Amino acid sequence: MKITVLGAAGNVGRRVVAEALARGHEVSAVVRDARTFEALPEAAIAKAGDATDPFDVARLTAGQDVVVNATRPPAGDRERVFEFTRSLMAGVARSKVRLIVVGGAATLTVPGTGGRTVMEDASYLPVSARHIGRASADQQEACQTESTVDWVYLSPPANLVAGERTGQYRLGTDELVVDSDGNSSISIEDLAVALIDEAEAPRHHQQRFTVAY
Repeated sequence: MKITVLGAAGNVGRRVVAEALARGHEVSAVVRDARTFEALPEAAIAKAGDATDPFDVARLTAGQDVVVNATRPPAGDRERVFEFTRSLMAGVARSKVRLIVVGGAATLTVPGTGGRTVMEDASYLPVSARHIGRASADQQEACQTESTVDWVYLSPPANLVAGERTGQYRLGTDELVVDSDGNSSISIEDLAVALIDEAEAPRHHQQRFTVAY
């Protein structure tokens, strides 16, 4: 497949690039600043571009099979986050490419709480960090208002950290995936595995899914 990764030098983006390359896909690794090209794998096609510019997104994703947005939205500015995501959608609508957005966990419901979300549960997201949760919620809302793009929104679990690639994970939809001890976590490496699995064999369309151990 031909896969474009926006935000390719970030924590998630570079693992997605590595996973896609390891499976033999052609990867265009997009960063905002060409000076970060040296941080990208030699096997990737390095490109500079702006994920908030619909014309740039259309240019970068033309002729691709899948585009992955691994950029992080600015926290706390509702209007900017929503509009940035809408601009991304407008660009992908032009190139007619499937889009996978790496989002946040804020709107996942916590099991056994009667519908309380991660953003509302201080045991998962401190009050001081709720502006970050609101930003990811706005990002998801912007996706949900789009009906012409074949998009999917990937919510990570409550705890996403660098670690090992095991190739193992469990799938969920709108509820936080937890283990028998109530923990919700996955390595960034295995999040990338789940993402590329979705790219290769799509199971979700215009909806959110989540993963965890």
